Amino acid sequence: MGLRLLRVALPAYLPARAGADVLAPATTRFLVVPGDLDVLRHMNNGRYLSIMDVARMDLFTKTGLWRTAADNGWHPVVAAQTIAYRRSLRLWERFTVRTRLIGVDSHNLYFDQRFRLGEVECARAVVGCRFLRRTGGSVTPAELAEAFGGFGELPELPAWVPRWATDLRAATA
Repeated sequence: MGLRLLRVALPAYLPARAGADVLAPATTRFLVVPGDLDVLRHMNNGRYLSIMDVARMDLFTKTGLWRTAADNGWHPVVAAQTIAYRRSLRLWERFTVRTRLIGVDSHNLYFDQRFRLGEVECARAVVGCRFLRRTGGSVTPAELAEAFGGFGELPELPAWVPRWATDLRAATA
């Protein structure tokens, strides 16, 4: 996982990194390697979550969001996520993860992440992500957008996402 993370994070520190549209999907390519497998010889369900972290980092570095956060002493964390698995990924299969910002609320940015093997969708997740201050506390999406220079015209969150987020906050309070 460390090499995968370096592959997408290192460009954030290179001076010539171009800023992509934060609302455009980022597609990150991966290969299932032996360390990804569980005892049934398909990708371990926990590995999907780790790969989603790398794919979000790819979006953050491509758009410049990572640089903005780092310059302000902020870092992203996962606040909540849900994933549905449809097809197993097996050893040496090449797959992509498509990551897209689908909206924000007063607490989190929400991302849709889809694992694809060619045209076949293998898994789909929604992730609520927030940014924390090095000094403590959360950064609101509005503060992040202001520091970033705006997110543009954000889509309206799918109706179930705010309900899901509210239910999760209530369940963990």
